[in-house]
Amino acid sequence: MLINDPATYAAVSAAFDAYETALTTNDVEMLDTLFWNSPHTLRYGATENLHGYDEIRAFRARRPGANLMRTVVDRSITTFGHDYAVANIAFTREGEARIGRQSQTWVKIDQEWRVVAAHVSWMDR
Repeated sequence: MLINDPATYAAVSAAFDAYETALTTNDVEMLDTLFWNSPHTLRYGATENLHGYDEIRAFRARRPGANLMRTVVDRSITTFGHDYAVANIAFTREGEARIGRQSQTWVKIDQEWRVVAAHVSWMDR
């Protein structure tokens, strides 16, 4: 098994960076693009469990676009082969005492990296 092939790692890192920028600037169109358009896609958030691309997309469309900035304090990306990766971060947000955590599973589908599963949660410091 090829772990963290440099080219694959760079591609997933770029996709992750695009996601982070889209999230913090509320670029809903880009966020929708980066998630796999499938009923099998999952996103478990701090207050919601979303099953399927349509539920995730609807959530993004109605989510408030304010106070989205955050600071990534820890980041780990691991690629497996050329088509599968996991990305995890810990983050802080101004005015929030807890630490945020985000996990994403990325798969290369039709030559593009897409999030197929995601989880966001908060933890007391």
